[in-house]
Amino acid sequence: MKKRWMWVGVLALAGCVGLQTNTKQAVFGAWPKGSSPEEVGARIAERFLAQPHSQYGRMGKTPKQITYPDVCTWYGALSFAKETTNSALATRLAQRFEPLFGADARLVPLPNHVDNSVFGAVPLELYQQTREPRYLAMGKAFADAQWAPAQGKDDTPEARAFTARGLTWQTRFWIDDMFMITMVQAQAFRATGDRAYIDRAAKEMVVYLDALQRPNGLFCHAPDVPFFWGRGNGWMAAGTAELLRSLPEDNPDRPRILAGYRQMMAALLKYQAPDGMWRQLVDDEGSWPETSGTAMFTFALITGVRNGWLDARTYGPAARKAWLALVTYIDENSDVREVCEGTNKKADRQYYLDRKRVTGDLHGQAPVIWCAVALLRPAK
Repeated sequence: MKKRWMWVGVLALAGCVGLQTNTKQAVFGAWPKGSSPEEVGARIAERFLAQPHSQYGRMGKTPKQITYPDVCTWYGALSFAKETTNSALATRLAQRFEPLFGADARLVPLPNHVDNSVFGAVPLELYQQTREPRYLAMGKAFADAQWAPAQGKDDTPEARAFTARGLTWQTRFWIDDMFMITMVQAQAFRATGDRAYIDRAAKEMVVYLDALQRPNGLFCHAPDVPFFWGRGNGWMAAGTAELLRSLPEDNPDRPRILAGYRQMMAALLKYQAPDGMWRQLVDDEGSWPETSGTAMFTFALITGVRNGWLDARTYGPAARKAWLALVTYIDENSDVREVCEGTNKKADRQYYLDRKRVTGDLHGQAPVIWCAVALLRPAK
């Protein structure tokens, strides 16, 4: 009798796993014309290649250095080329990088701020795809500098205190950081296999979770700013998902990070608008639908469903609805509309509501292609 019930349990578990897998396939397939991840990802990647480098996502301004919106889009396009085995696209994306070793070396940022340090994610991705040592050397330099002692004017008592705690001296407790810091460290781990990178990123993430996540599951922009800015929360959602994608199961901080991630994803279900979008201020129904935050939330949801961290029947339909809403904001030039302009923190609700809504800004282009990549990655 015990054996019989044991087999009933095994078959029931297998049935649940099969149902989850079938649900993932159902919600992330059969796309209407023009909305498949292959089509959308190719459009965004080609748009990126057709434009010059931007200045913090803004086109038409001569950049002083490669800035993080370009980095995020570049990383997304390279990931898309990898998932679609598009070697021609990968080659063109690598060729775009080549001048940074020579004529355009001045555009390589200094690794002296979280927004600059994330640059290392691109050469580290190029290394993973090509195995060329020069990419690894450049990328590792950025990841290593983030945890090295601060230098010059950055060598402050506060920076030393963070270093003494095993944190990066670049810690500042803005939610944006949890993509900028964890992304380059996760990439360094993926490129080298050295757990020091991913383990320290996980430790940093726990400190930010404890400092910034509120009981409703969302994150204030900073400890002194009690507003749930959409893209800021998006950086946290995407950064957590990227970290969990590579964080070893035996990392002691993984349960805490997964719990914080799931708490946030549950909150996002509550605050998703009927049309599938999320707003400039996530919990404020009086604020406008915003695409960059929506895309980052969608990426995090897709990644959670794909990896089995989230129930596919609960979260899969929300992710699909958000993706289908997002693609309606891509215009005939392959530019994403209704993107919040670059935004600093401010303890003022109206400040966030009054931010410019721009089109084609790479803050919006990047997470849309991340979504396409997440949809193309195989389910686990």
